[in-house]
Amino acid sequence: MKPAITLLAILAAAQGITALKVPQNVRDFYQRVKVGRCEGSDKLKGGFFDRSGKNEKAQWSYYQKSVAGQAIFLHGPNTFANMDIDCDGDLSDPGDGRCGSSEDTQGQTAFVDQVRKVSKNKIKDLNANIHPYVVFGDREDGGPTFNPQKYGVKPLSVMAVVCGEKLIYGTWADTNGDDGPPVVGEASISLATACYGTKAINGNSGHDESDVLYVAFTGEDALPGPRTKWDAKNFKEFEDSIEEVGNRLIKRLK
Repeated sequence: MKPAITLLAILAAAQGITALKVPQNVRDFYQRVKVGRCEGSDKLKGGFFDRSGKNEKAQWSYYQKSVAGQAIFLHGPNTFANMDIDCDGDLSDPGDGRCGSSEDTQGQTAFVDQVRKVSKNKIKDLNANIHPYVVFGDREDGGPTFNPQKYGVKPLSVMAVVCGEKLIYGTWADTNGDDGPPVVGEASISLATACYGTKAINGNSGHDESDVLYVAFTGEDALPGPRTKWDAKNFKEFEDSIEEVGNRLIKRLK
């Protein structure tokens, strides 16, 4: 008997959405580093919020427990981070229109110049509806600031995101601006859709649970390779082109 094909699988294929099974070493890392609070020399910078709101506490940090010098991840008290939605970048192709509900869309990502250079001007910027990317690093007037580049993370380098029992690769392509509280936990709408589906995600609605692991990797070897499809036409095409680099990087998570 052939295995049944679920409606979810059919919809995902039609939308060019793909996700990887979480390898055992990544599962073990997730469970091991989730417990406890950020402290000691592994805490690179604290004082961040997981979400905005009057009663929220600044208990989130950029952390490197077990992976010092190799990777950096977001961590809260016995938890990770949520997933807000970013629709910044090239707005010429609105995708399926779900970004239309976003109230703070910007017309470019933080590393637009680098995007044009590595893509050899095939694209003018990343498109949140196509390119899976993560917002990582904060700029805040009068508040905590964290620049991953000071710790060896390169712009547009490959990141790993564990969400909803899935592993997604993306690039570090944007930072949190200085127009509000220093909040962490945000990804492009295409990455969020790969995690949680179209019904749950739009430009103004993400994933509220703080169970998403975002990992940035240090060094030149974390940069996407020459076969990266910066001019990809859909999520799957781009995701497939960075998968080899991502698979190599997650071996650091021990």
